[in-house]
Amino acid sequence: MFDALILILDSTVRLSTPLLLACLAGLYSERSGVVDIGLEGKMLGAAFGAGAVGYVTGNAWLGLLAGIAVAIALALVHGFASITNRGNQIVSGVAINFLAAGLTALLGQTWFRQGGRTPPLPQGGRFGDITLPYAEQARDIPVVGEIYYELLSGHNILVYVAFLAVPVTWWILFRTRFGLRLRAVGENPAAVDTAGISVVWLRYRAVIACGILTGIAGSYLSIAQSSGFIKDMTAGKGFIALAALIFAKWRPANAMFACLLFGFLDAVAIRLQGQKIPGIGEVPVQFFQALPYILTVILLAGFIGKAIPPKASGIPYLKERT
Repeated sequence: MFDALILILDSTVRLSTPLLLACLAGLYSERSGVVDIGLEGKMLGAAFGAGAVGYVTGNAWLGLLAGIAVAIALALVHGFASITNRGNQIVSGVAINFLAAGLTALLGQTWFRQGGRTPPLPQGGRFGDITLPYAEQARDIPVVGEIYYELLSGHNILVYVAFLAVPVTWWILFRTRFGLRLRAVGENPAAVDTAGISVVWLRYRAVIACGILTGIAGSYLSIAQSSGFIKDMTAGKGFIALAALIFAKWRPANAMFACLLFGFLDAVAIRLQGQKIPGIGEVPVQFFQALPYILTVILLAGFIGKAIPPKASGIPYLKERT
């Protein structure tokens, strides 16, 4: 039972990584007052960019940079529509999702002729797992050694980046001048503008930060967790990350635990597929696959208590003329 639990928790960490990165990305954007429904589209675009460049160059780092560049470009499109032109932020985000879904499939088929996917990545085109110091030696130590070897060690670098991003995000938002201004612009942009700080530039920096993190999240899917891009490989993870953000009430530490919860459900679903449960029998695999989405509906239906977003969330700022 202990071994099975460790393996489930190990899968939980891996499966929650893209959710966590996307959730933190949405945190920056929404704390600044810009609602971002387009997390899914930016992740998908980044996954394709990283997979395509990783395959062509055989270099995972170049693939990661390409994924981040694609996500930032899509984030700037969202920023131009919703910040500069004060358009509807929901519509802009949905448009990015449609754009990414269609464009990645079209370019994938045009360039690689494999049904919208990239060929398997060559050696060096994806990130390998990292073995922490003394993990092999500690493997035989009861309990502690197995936790260190299986759970803490053996992940690729983007997993460690994702969990390191949680305290970094907390420090940026709650211990720096930029974070204070970012939170203020999401609550009362007029007061920030009165203080002589550019609301537009602050929000653009927030959506760029969102683009960087969604770029890493999408890249993780294609060049770390998998070995290439697959059509629609995000499979709703951007929307689940958005639900986790609301569940976490827009706080970094809460976001990590919410994403771990979703990742745990996903890991349990994979573990229990095809197995018989005592007193129930074999449960259809579709039920386990639907568990994370069922939880999303339950949480968003109001079972998490009242989640109060930033006051200026989704409201375009129009500078008052004097």
